[in-house]
Amino acid sequence: MKMQTLLVAAAVAAVLGGCQRTSFGGLNTQQQPAPLMPAPVGGVQSGQLAPPVAPQPDAFPAAPTAPAETAAPEVAAANAPELTREALIGRWSAGTGGSSCDVFLSLTKWTGGYRAASRGCVGNAAAIAAWDVQGKQVILADSSGNQIARLYQSASERYDGSTTSGQPISLSR
Repeated sequence: MKMQTLLVAAAVAAVLGGCQRTSFGGLNTQQQPAPLMPAPVGGVQSGQLAPPVAPQPDAFPAAPTAPAETAAPEVAAANAPELTREALIGRWSAGTGGSSCDVFLSLTKWTGGYRAASRGCVGNAAAIAAWDVQGKQVILADSSGNQIARLYQSASERYDGSTTSGQPISLSR
């Protein structure tokens, strides 16, 4: 009984102690601090700049070119291995339009196949909500079941293809 009384008394003291206003010994918290002194600045140097050099026409490097396609989609489709849904479950890094984001594929039934979700995606990839396997292809779809992209396995743990608007897209782990 003494222990219970002691615990109740400690709890009441803690609650009442938390309701008290604390003071900072007469410190006026509304007063603004004094402004700081500016740092000293060293001397300024002066001198003549070198004359500008006219660029030579051959001095510029060649413009970059787009990487060559490895294979036409028809060739990639013919050479692609058979797919299983189980091999695709999990997190993938999607690359499209020069940006990268995460795509998660699950085996939960959904409009257009199975449930998918994207995180940090832009453009067509932001609308990914479903996926399915059709033969040798991975089909990505939106929440209404409309196809967004079609991909083929191009390497172990990598799928390449294009969106319905013709933009390249890839999934990799």
